[in-house]
Amino acid sequence: MEGMEQRANVDVGELEKFGERAAEWWSPDGAFRTLHAINPLRLAYVEGRKPLTGVKLLDVGCGGGIFAEAAAAAGADVTGIDLAPASIDVAREHAAASGLTIRYECASVEDIAAARPEAFDVVTCFEMLEHVPRPADVVTACSAAVRPGGSVFFSTINRNPKSFLLAIVAAEHVLRMIPRGTHEYVKLVQPSELAAWCRSAGLDVVDLTGLHYNPLLGTYRLGGNVDVNYLAHAVKRPA
Repeated sequence: MEGMEQRANVDVGELEKFGERAAEWWSPDGAFRTLHAINPLRLAYVEGRKPLTGVKLLDVGCGGGIFAEAAAAAGADVTGIDLAPASIDVAREHAAASGLTIRYECASVEDIAAARPEAFDVVTCFEMLEHVPRPADVVTACSAAVRPGGSVFFSTINRNPKSFLLAIVAAEHVLRMIPRGTHEYVKLVQPSELAAWCRSAGLDVVDLTGLHYNPLLGTYRLGGNVDVNYLAHAVKRPA
């Protein structure tokens, strides 16, 4: 990761952590099994608000391509970006093996927004805001990359005592649904903070929806409160 320290909005430790686990991206029992479990819900949330057939979609922090492949299979013209080279390599290999045409780039959303402003109909940024030093800058870049009237979708984790107990203590230490150290409490994002960043970036949040886990059934559902995990849909204001 030589030189990464010079990037303005990158946590090198986070990149190394995800890079070391890159081989597990497509393992249903690996470190990213939770993302596989919730991916149908993420896709349903997006498609229920913006049908993907024929749209140009930018998937920010795409990792190994779990959501990018689902969006491409749904008919979107997908570009996936991530700053972990090992993850991008895995994403490219898996897409080729799956017969899907997806453009993958080892780039930041700030880079893409500067090079291709307002080039996308939809931008998705899932499970990423809580892993960067300045999430507000990511929101601003997502807005710059989407066309006026286009949609930006986020998913992240709220910051409060309940989310600490469920998303960190329970998920990482008790149930071991995700590797320990995946999340840091101070980096979690309250909905009011996300909404404020969106407003400053020319985005209007039109929906907030909770994502909930039932440990007895081992299932996930959308809806209800946003106390812990949640998704957000924002629309860019007209120029």
